Amino acid sequence: MSDPDREPTEKPTNTKTEAKQEDQRIIRNWVGIAVVSILALWLLVIALMQATGVMDVFGPIADTQTQQWAVFAVLVLVVVALAGWSWRSIVG
Repeated sequence: MSDPDREPTEKPTNTKTEAKQEDQRIIRNWVGIAVVSILALWLLVIALMQATGVMDVFGPIADTQTQQWAVFAVLVLVVVALAGWSWRSIVG
């Protein structure tokens, strides 16, 4: 039998204040997951529109196709950083 099996990792809440704080933490974590998921889906839609040539999404701020994909790559890095920050708050 390993140590985690002997003692639960999460202790039950004893007071209403602890329960309320835990509920708020859980809600905040799920909102973070939802925001990252929505942004990732939004980036997927932009990538598909850009790749198929339906429209030049970043045309007003970037002249060439390479510049437009570079702007897209920056947005992807921002979403990945946001996902990492969101995941760190859930795990830690």
